[in-house]
Amino acid sequence: MKIVWGLTSATVRDVYEALRKHRQIAYTTVMTMMKILEKKKFLKKTQQERAFVYQPVRPKEQVIRSMVRDFVTRVFDGSAEPLLVHLVKDRHLSEKEVREITRMIQENK
Repeated sequence: MKIVWGLTSATVRDVYEALRKHRQIAYTTVMTMMKILEKKKFLKKTQQERAFVYQPVRPKEQVIRSMVRDFVTRVFDGSAEPLLVHLVKDRHLSEKEVREITRMIQENK
């Protein structure tokens, strides 16, 4: 999704080539994932000449919100607290980020 958002539209080949710069991945894996994202209505495709061109259907923030909500529901039974505890304990959040989250929690009480 990040690659398609960055390019605004992309073929499977475009995404595959961008991913290969960072890691080995099979072309068919990229194709399968893009089909899944299309089926979930995160991407739409149109045919241009011999290739399908994919475009994001929803804004990045909306998709991230949906994916995080789904992840928290599946992994943490809908509670975000264990996720935050894990991130803080494993040092995935800086002190500055923890302060910002604390501030946001206080504002939303």
